Amino acid sequence: MTRRNSPLSDIQQPARQAAAHPWVEKLARFGFAAKGIVYFVVGLLAAQAAFGTGGRTTDTSGALNTIVSQPFGKFLLALVTIGLIGYAIWRVVQAIFDPEHPGKKTETKQIAQRVGYGFSAIAYSGLALTAIRLIMGNSSGGGDSTQDWTARFMAQPFGRWLVGLAGLVVIAVGLSYLYQAYKAKFQRHFNLQLMSETERKWTKRLGQFGIAARGVVFSIIGLFLVLAALRANANEARGLGGALAALAAQPFGPWLLGIVALGLIAYSIYSLIEARYRQIRQP
Repeated sequence: MTRRNSPLSDIQQPARQAAAHPWVEKLARFGFAAKGIVYFVVGLLAAQAAFGTGGRTTDTSGALNTIVSQPFGKFLLALVTIGLIGYAIWRVVQAIFDPEHPGKKTETKQIAQRVGYGFSAIAYSGLALTAIRLIMGNSSGGGDSTQDWTARFMAQPFGRWLVGLAGLVVIAVGLSYLYQAYKAKFQRHFNLQLMSETERKWTKRLGQFGIAARGVVFSIIGLFLVLAALRANANEARGLGGALAALAAQPFGPWLLGIVALGLIAYSIYSLIEARYRQIRQP
């Protein structure tokens, strides 16, 4: 009797083939490095602002503006742009196939994870488009894209409910990052056998500090979205730069901002380690 493959095996096979393609792996690793560079710029500028040595609180688009303004800025930003496109492609592969966890999650968790990958792909695709505009000499715009999108959603039927729900989801994502930082399960995504004991130790420390910092920032962004929904005012919404500015405005603001900024720098280094040691090809 001929044995038929199960639906799960039919899904797993293209998942493994997609993730194992050499170009997908190269683009993914280049993408992790590009993401690390962007977060390093955001964190460095915020740290400088916190410690009174210049800098400013900005978001990832502001980081791209900073890169392009440097000597050989367009060339550097072009490299980062290729990486951002590669990262978006990798997120698309994850959203469609989830090659890192084939058949290992419940259906609900798997769907939620893939939806998150899809939103990440959209976000980094948009960031890559912003970088392309900057390379071509076009301004990235001076408005707050978070407020713009919030205003568009609020203009729709049940818009306030949608914005409020989005805020709660973002808060949940932030809390999940804090949980990930505490449990440090992200280590299972690395080729630990290729790393020295010192590299494993610092990967864990940097990952925990950096992911926790992202958790704090996401939670603040979510709170502002909920506030915008409650007050029916899109101007209450804040993105990454606004969340960092809000930290700076609190009592002991420079200390709070400084800690989170150092956390974002730690996350940037963690992303660079991912570029080198992330387990992308599945056995």
